[in-house]
This record gives sequence, C-alpha cells and structure tokens, in this order.
Amino acid sequence: MKSLIIIGSGILGASAAYHAAKAGASVVLVDRGDKGQATGAAAGIVCPWISQRRNKAWYGLAKNGAKYYPELIRELEALGETDTGYKQVGIVSIHEDSKLDKMEQKAYERRLDAPEMGDIKRLTPEETRELFPFATEEYGSLWVSGAARVDGHAIRDALISAAVKLGAKYLMGDAKLLIENSQVIGVDIDGEHLVADRVVSTGGAWAAELFKPLGLDLDIVPQKAQILHLQAEGQLTGKWPVAMVPYGQYIVPFDDGRIVAGATHENGAGFDDKLTADGVHHILNKTLEAAPGLGKAEIAGAATGFRPATTSALPFIGQVPGQPNFFAANGLGASGLTAGPYLGGQLAKLVLGEPVEINLSLYQVEDAFKS
Repeated sequence: MKSLIIIGSGILGASAAYHAAKAGASVVLVDRGDKGQATGAAAGIVCPWISQRRNKAWYGLAKNGAKYYPELIRELEALGETDTGYKQVGIVSIHEDSKLDKMEQKAYERRLDAPEMGDIKRLTPEETRELFPFATEEYGSLWVSGAARVDGHAIRDALISAAVKLGAKYLMGDAKLLIENSQVIGVDIDGEHLVADRVVSTGGAWAAELFKPLGLDLDIVPQKAQILHLQAEGQLTGKWPVAMVPYGQYIVPFDDGRIVAGATHENGAGFDDKLTADGVHHILNKTLEAAPGLGKAEIAGAATGFRPATTSALPFIGQVPGQPNFFAANGLGASGLTAGPYLGGQLAKLVLGEPVEINLSLYQVEDAFKS
C-alpha cells in the first residue's frame, strides 16, 4: 500500500485524496487554510459545451469533468455525503441573436461527442423568462438541459469527508518539503516530519513558494475573483437554471432565494482580497443588463477568491522534473469546479502508477516551470 501526502485541499487536492483513499492508499491531506481559496469562494456552472474557447486541450479536460460529475455524486451519496452542492438544473445562455447563432451551432457540433449535454433549444425572451424570471425582455437564450450548478465549498467538503471515511487523515498546518539528498521524501508540518512514498502538490494560487527550496520557479500566479451573494425574497429559486450572461458573467441560483453572481477576472492584483467598488460595479453592470430582475435583490454578502493561473492558460499534471516521488497538478483557473474532480481522479491514478485516461503530453508539468 503506497503512502501519499497531498498538499492543498482545494477541489483538486480533495478529489485526489478521495480517489487515492478509495484505491486503498494511505493518504494524508494537508492544508494551511489560506484566506481566499478559490474553491471555497466560488459557485460554478458545469457547462463547457457552449464555451467559445477554442483550445482543444482545455475543452477535452472540461468535457470529461462535466461527464464525470453524475458518477462522482452517486459515489459520494453512497458514502453518506448528500450535501454536495451539485444539481443538474440546465442553463440559459442569455445573449444577442448573433452570439446565440454561433453558440447554438457549436453546441450541436459538440453534442455528437457529448450526449450528456442533453437537450438544446433556442428560446425567445418570453420562454427564457419562464425558466429564469429575472431575465431581460431584450434577449433570448440558448437552453442546454445537461448543465449543472455546483457550490465549491460543499463539493470540496464532501470529497474530504468521504476521503476521511475511507481512511485518509486531514491535517491543518503549513507544509514544507522535507528534502534528503536533493530528493523530496516527505513534508514538515509545523515542525513535525512526515515521510511518504509520494508527495503531491495541489496548492492552488499559493503553490509556487513550495518549490523554491528545490530551486524551481513555478508558473502559477493568483487571478483575483470578486463574487456577489444576493438574496431574492419570495422566489423559489431551487429549480431555476443557471444563467450565463455577456462578458463572461454568471448567475447561479440556489435554494431559498440565494443567488451567486460573478465574477471578475483580475490579473496583477496579487493576494489583495479587498472587495472593490470597481469589482462590484462590473458584476452588477453586466449581470443587470441581462437579468434586470436581479435589481431588487438584496446584496447579502460577497467573497474574494484567487484562481491559480498559468501563462499558457492550461493546467498541468505530472512528475516534477528530477523528483521521482514528487508530483504536481495545478492551473485550472476558472475551470476548477468543472474539471477539478475529474483531474483529481486522474492525478490519483498517475501517482499510484495506474493508467490514466488523459493525454499527459497536453498538460506537461515541465512547461509549468520558468527557465
């Protein structure tokens, strides 16, 4: 039985811990609880099929992530984890007609290889408001029935809880690499040494500092995301679809009138977690244009998270160069909640020496280190 130490318990690390524990490995998951972790701050739309992003490597991973969710949710529920934050509610993508024309064409093309996306239907403004009452009278939408919503905090906690039920240990602390003869052999957690067969870094936006003792400069930077929490009184929002609106914004309804709207994509802000007037204005300006009914909702709160971003805008996964027992995966950016559970499963297989389903050459960890 292999022993693993996984550093970072965001969606990727939590999934890797669950899948490794399920495979029978001895797992220790470590996190130091940095403020602003992207997974805990975010609510996500699981619907990669209508994205206009053209990168095939990204799409393949995101598509597999969306397809995998129902299977994962069934597994977690069988372990008693019923609060996963995931629900298949469909999506209305609200845009002007010219944008919807391209989106609809792309959707039908992609459904040939992704039947899990379900029904596709072009909706008038009136039909859109029947499903999503806050929508504007100006624009119609594209409906995709297989899309889902997911609460990052809930799905992460469910994965960690399931991993612990399967024998994993979850520790809070600041993990630093334990190095012997230039090789990673374990971690030091606040002065306590833990040795393992494999060490895995899934540290999100903070991961770069972990590699510095090895003389490696990891290409990971934080991308700031501001997110608003709204409360719509008297609305039964639990079965409403999620909404995608222009300029990359999203509106995610949950039960009891709770609605999440966001998010900004701020580069160069570092780990500044302040909620800003510009950020709030950007979210409200863009979302209210497509969903003016939200204007009467109460601003119930806000969150700031830091997505792990790479120069290539692609994630990486693999063995760290020169370190046979040290692995890393990171860089999912805004796709973390869609692809993270699936990639975490692939990471567990890779670390345990099992065959993986993805083409690793598309996400090479060597490319993640600056020369």
